[in-house]
Amino acid sequence: MSIVNQALDLIEANKISSTEISDVLGKSGHIEGVHALIPGMFKAGEVKVVYAINNSNYEVHKQLSECDDMKDKILFVYNVNCDRAVFGALVSKYILLYKRAKAIVVNGKLRDAHTLIKEKYPIWLQGVTPIGCVNYPNGQDIDSDMLQKIRNEYEGSIMVCDDSGVVKIPKDIINEKLLTKLQFIEFQEDIWSYCIDTLKMSTYDTVCLKKYLEGDMIDKKLLEKLNEFQNTIF
Repeated sequence: MSIVNQALDLIEANKISSTEISDVLGKSGHIEGVHALIPGMFKAGEVKVVYAINNSNYEVHKQLSECDDMKDKILFVYNVNCDRAVFGALVSKYILLYKRAKAIVVNGKLRDAHTLIKEKYPIWLQGVTPIGCVNYPNGQDIDSDMLQKIRNEYEGSIMVCDDSGVVKIPKDIINEKLLTKLQFIEFQEDIWSYCIDTLKMSTYDTVCLKKYLEGDMIDKKLLEKLNEFQNTIF
């Protein structure tokens, strides 16, 4: 199993939230302004990226027609200078049902919101509008250096999407250390919940002062496991 699949297996099996992922990344990784269209959705996957530019979705249609490796990935539509809806229900259906992507993330707007919501499509976006992009080339295409930069940044990364938004794990840190950090964040959350729910400790004593590290408040084996994670990470 590849390291990407190992990371995704951990994230999906434990339903590690975008909030926890951002903590793993040092309070970073948020795709600014993007939120869930449908409440209660959770998706995590490797990223495939396409772009839209200058209020035209011609390039989106073309890229999708040429893309044969979208299955089980999250499609990130990178918006360059589009204040209209990049696409709507027809393209969303094509991406999710026929190209079999896990989810769609757009740092821009979509249309046909009534259909997208009715179909419960897993979509994260900045907003909705009835005004759509045109479907023919419109102005200058994307600069090749900019396109390469976008692909380098997003292609092959991991996105975790839920009600809090979308967080991207850069591909250059998807390694064994990341796996340990993911295991650690879940283990720490379990300990914190035990301290607050069972031991009735305050969040101040638990999160800030970490008083559970003192004495025999929790099982020594748990503390040993916690130290093992921390020694590996730091």
